[in-house]
Amino acid sequence: MALWVFGYGSLVWNPGFEVKEQAIATLHGFARSFCMHSIHHRGTVENPGLVLALDRHEDALCQGVGLRVPEGNEDAVVAYLRERELISSAYIEATVDIALADGREVRALTYVMDTDHVQYCGGMALENQARIIAGAVGDRGPNTEYLFNTAQHLGELGIEDPDMDWLAARVRDLVA
Repeated sequence: MALWVFGYGSLVWNPGFEVKEQAIATLHGFARSFCMHSIHHRGTVENPGLVLALDRHEDALCQGVGLRVPEGNEDAVVAYLRERELISSAYIEATVDIALADGREVRALTYVMDTDHVQYCGGMALENQARIIAGAVGDRGPNTEYLFNTAQHLGELGIEDPDMDWLAARVRDLVA
């Protein structure tokens, strides 16, 4: 059985592993949200940034990409993703059902927010998110870069995310 990964944030534009097939995909029951304080990649303990996570909401859906891993690379990709995504244990590794744009349904590996984790910050007003993102920098670079790359690539793929678009415009204003 092929290994699929569901990407909804930086995995959309920077998977970090070879992808054999990519398709627009929908995940039900979760919303893409800047609901995790980033204390490593896009912020610090002293000045946390914000990164995207899947926040469980019964009626929500999240559009992202299904990324199929080449056969034989599964173990290496899972190890890579665990090192990248589980750096502070704020994500929970999950296997979910996603619907691909061509009608196929596949099981995919993804990372969802642990809402009991200290880094969870769901429900924050968009203006507060924008101010945090505008000023945070972590070991992988500015939080703005993460936001702008994600917004740009979702747009290029035709994935609509009004909150992401609003945040990108507001953060551009704040840093101008």
